[in-house]
Amino acid sequence: MVEIEDPTEKLKETIEALEEKEEAEEKRERWTTSVALTTAFVAVLAAIAGMMAGHHANEGMLEQIKASDKWAFYQAKSIKSDMASNTIQLLTAMGQPVPPENTLKKASLEKDKADIKADAESSEKSSEEHMHEHIVFSRAVTIFQVAIAISAIAIVTRKKFMWYLSMSLAALACVFLILGFLAQ
Repeated sequence: MVEIEDPTEKLKETIEALEEKEEAEEKRERWTTSVALTTAFVAVLAAIAGMMAGHHANEGMLEQIKASDKWAFYQAKSIKSDMASNTIQLLTAMGQPVPPENTLKKASLEKDKADIKADAESSEKSSEEHMHEHIVFSRAVTIFQVAIAISAIAIVTRKKFMWYLSMSLAALACVFLILGFLAQ
């Protein structure tokens, strides 16, 4: 007996192959969309971390400038205090009476020096704190940028493990971002 070939059989196979190809393409497209969206989110976090790193760098520099100004003011007060002290010593050595305003001025200058020194040290400490926070946020930015680059590689190469690596790095960067916010 001769078998009659079903003409629709080839058509069914072609349709099934096309459906499988469409399904695979849909999966790939969904994955690419997921990678793109998570990468965009990581870019937003990187921008926030970058803004915070810049803010703390600027604040640290401003505090350091304030500290330098205060130390210059301290030096000026020190010179004036030394001059008042020398005047008192000269008058005493010459056997002349020391006017009370000279002694009061010397005491006032010494008190001013102590206050200015405390302010300068406070500004230096604040500068150091801001620069430390800047470093923490900068680490977050760097790791976020590496994560974004690896995400791009994942899309081009279509390697899921690269995307997982990218998201792991983004999670690590989030740790630094959170630490930066907690340090404030």
